[in-house]
Amino acid sequence: MADKLTPFDFIKSINEGKKGENFLKDCKADQSLEYADPQSRDKAYVPFIVNRGLSYFKDTIIFANEMNIKNDLPAKMQFDFYRNIITPKRRFSKWGKKQKSSGDIEAIQKYYNYSREKAETVYPIFTHKQITQIHKYLNIGGINK
Repeated sequence: MADKLTPFDFIKSINEGKKGENFLKDCKADQSLEYADPQSRDKAYVPFIVNRGLSYFKDTIIFANEMNIKNDLPAKMQFDFYRNIITPKRRFSKWGKKQKSSGDIEAIQKYYNYSREKAETVYPIFTHKQITQIHKYLNIGGINK
């Protein structure tokens, strides 16, 4: 295992149960993340990401919600809670990712100086003809790939 831990390493260990590696065994349970040594392993434990990763499954969503409520607990306590209460099994989930914006959305952003969110909101208002005009206006020449 590399020295640089990610929240996904913690999720994998939690899903393996007692057989999984206990990354925080040397950390103190009463140490909050604010005062932890920047090089310590409990700084790599990101409660939001771990809770989100475990919230995708029927059998772990209640525990993830409980840890969201108790988000002020030290990393070791949260990690130990999960390792001791969640039934070990393989869990795979697709993490939601932002879709790439279409050329139309990017054109609206550029033309009206809108944010991506605002451009996506107003996109349905435009007709195909208006979108074509915006693309023509923004076309500065050159070779299109």
